[in-house]
Amino acid sequence: MTSFQAPQASAGSRIIGLGSYQPETVVSNHDLAARMDTSDEWIRDRVGIVNRRIASKDEGVVDMAVVAGTKAIEDAGLTPSDIGAVIVATCTMPSTIPNAAAQVADRIGVKAAPAFDLNAACAGFCYAVATGADLVRAGTARHVLVIGAEKLTDWTDQDDRSTAIIFADGAGAVVIGASEENQIGPVAWGSAGDLSETILIADRDSFIHQEGQAVFRWATTQIAPVAIRAAELAGVELSDVDVFAPHQANLRIIEAIAKRLRNNGAREDLKIARDIVESGNTSSASIPMALDHMRAAGEISSGDVVLMVGFGAGLSYAGQVVRCP
Repeated sequence: MTSFQAPQASAGSRIIGLGSYQPETVVSNHDLAARMDTSDEWIRDRVGIVNRRIASKDEGVVDMAVVAGTKAIEDAGLTPSDIGAVIVATCTMPSTIPNAAAQVADRIGVKAAPAFDLNAACAGFCYAVATGADLVRAGTARHVLVIGAEKLTDWTDQDDRSTAIIFADGAGAVVIGASEENQIGPVAWGSAGDLSETILIADRDSFIHQEGQAVFRWATTQIAPVAIRAAELAGVELSDVDVFAPHQANLRIIEAIAKRLRNNGAREDLKIARDIVESGNTSSASIPMALDHMRAAGEISSGDVVLMVGFGAGLSYAGQVVRCP
């Protein structure tokens, strides 16, 4: 039987560019307290958030993704014509047709490239990085643009203090390229569909609903083992990890997971992404946005070993070890 020709595979893949975008409007805890039964102290105590960014009425998922994606391409030293595929991780498009990715690709100037959306909610960015890395290693694309972009405020009841204090808007992006040495570890991922109703939007006329305590218990008990497994799959010890960049869901969840990592060998000087304090929960955008902000602030450097883990609605989870570009 005649075999078919296969693309030329790459020895490895790595992140070569990083970018992010946040809307201009800042909503503080005091702003929320002025119109609902809450307070700055109550919000800080429960979720650790001080401020969050909110997109304008005319600013959508695609708009934010375009800015973040453009910055990532520029940071990689590439042009749009170098991009072989575009993946947008999002769960907050106003409609499912057309997808975000094709629109984003066209507006950035990535013409005729394959472009698709990926919905794993808050785990979406890590799912998309795993997919993009596999496309590069398989030789299907030389460079893949991966963007996490969300306008959660479109799907949040702004009078519901259980969700309005948490969710925000923004976008983060990376460019994944071929590499002689693999710098994106294998993905540790999975799902818990039996808990799918703990975070949901019932229908197109509904707002997001979250069973906060149930999600908190799940995340603080089940996600640290995923992060540990991601390090094992990459062949690194937790003591080798320089930066822990989890989904920015809740500062208490982040701190609980980080404590378990340290109890299992992570260093005391492990740098931990805490972007949620000033950015809120931006779902699939939170990890790349946090990394971009940490790099801009000089908190992390090129070559740092980063352990990423995303988790959220589905319930879905994923993690991998990467090197900071």
